[in-house]
Amino acid sequence: MSESSNMLPAFTEHRVERDRGSLYVRDFPGSGPAFVVLHGFPDNSHIYDDLIPHLVAAGRRTIAIDFLGFGASDKPEGARYSFDQQLGDLEAVVEVLGLEKIIPVGHDAGGPAAVNFALRHPERTASVCLMNAFYGDAPGLRVPEFIELFSNKGLRALSRHFLASPQQFAWLLGFQRDQMQVGLSEAQKARYMDFLGPIIDNNFRQRPSAGPAFAQMTYQLTDEVAANTARLLEFRRSEVSLLLIWGKHDPYLHVSVAEYMRSNARHGVLHVLDAGHWPQIDAAVDVARILLAGDLQTFGTIIQD
Repeated sequence: MSESSNMLPAFTEHRVERDRGSLYVRDFPGSGPAFVVLHGFPDNSHIYDDLIPHLVAAGRRTIAIDFLGFGASDKPEGARYSFDQQLGDLEAVVEVLGLEKIIPVGHDAGGPAAVNFALRHPERTASVCLMNAFYGDAPGLRVPEFIELFSNKGLRALSRHFLASPQQFAWLLGFQRDQMQVGLSEAQKARYMDFLGPIIDNNFRQRPSAGPAFAQMTYQLTDEVAANTARLLEFRRSEVSLLLIWGKHDPYLHVSVAEYMRSNARHGVLHVLDAGHWPQIDAAVDVARILLAGDLQTFGTIIQD
């Protein structure tokens, strides 16, 4: 274990062993139910680096996980990646770090692990937060073209071809990057290019890269959405509180996706922010304020922040 040396607050590094390889975990000290932040694809836990200092400054423990195959976690040759494996990653971290209660914070493809952890372990879940995430099928759910290509089972040979060509893969990333910035302010676009772009690029440029995990996870996307749609009845019966923080300029995971999730929750509230797909970057201060307030007493409401 070692301490941080950048502009982030001090943290402890952990390696949490899995069946094959280990997870890289950053543990920021504090009290209360720990915020356990979960990334999607094609990024890693550093997408929360603008948000974490605000949570830690308020005295809250925060745990940042790189799922197996992404970021600084191991990428075992021949590994089989899945949404069930990511849920297992989260369970392993909670167990090894001895976390009694957590608030899983799921962004993008991290949403299923956050919700399904709560359904499987309600006694260890204080509440769940989703930020521009998906779970089951929902009105307005649209998959980014970049992701749709890799999730289309009929186009598997084509997607593998793109993965094998760094230049063509970079072209695809560039196209999607432009689409994701539609509706953002100039300052938000600049932060996207300076901060988020390198996180995604480095995920694939490092050796071994996140390419295999990304390809396998996206390939299972439609199956996971279908499986979680079948779990919606269980979700509707759950007493776990759901906090939704949504960037209204997301061209794919529209606010209607969040509204549908809120309508299925017994205890839920939705905050809509002037942000894009990554509200933890576009509006970090507002996201921190909402998370720290923890006010879920206005259940069933939509709040335009």
